[in-house]
Amino acid sequence: MTQHSLDRIDRHILEILQRDARISIADLADRVGLSPTPCGRRVRQLEQSGLIERQVVLLDQKKAGLPMTVLVQVSLEAQTRDKLQAFEEQIAELPEVLECFLITGSAADYILKLAVPDLDHYQQLLLDKLTAMPGIRAIISNFVLRTPIRKTELPLDQLR
Repeated sequence: MTQHSLDRIDRHILEILQRDARISIADLADRVGLSPTPCGRRVRQLEQSGLIERQVVLLDQKKAGLPMTVLVQVSLEAQTRDKLQAFEEQIAELPEVLECFLITGSAADYILKLAVPDLDHYQQLLLDKLTAMPGIRAIISNFVLRTPIRKTELPLDQLR
């Protein structure tokens, strides 16, 4: 199933599942105007196609004891395939790293999104782990004050 073969019902299923992946197939079927069996079949097809990557539970970061979000810009000394891969493998092992973006158009090579309990924890992470990684030229830390927009739902207009 490619993005061009999705119909209105498939897009509606995806919109609903992005908001609430825990919805039952029966309730989902009712909301999209199908019976449960064909609705379940469509969901499985969307999963098998890879369009539905996975289903997760989103936690409240503050209630989970991680109220601080830090966006970290990392510049490497060299941008070879091996150096990039080595950095990505090391970063993947840090549980505080929520996302890692390889970027262009900036002096930085990566932007990391971290969740930490407090400034002391981030300082230890920075000193003991980040700056200890080989091949890092510079690190710039940006502390998020507020998150006025937080979405997990992708726009689906391009699937028409």
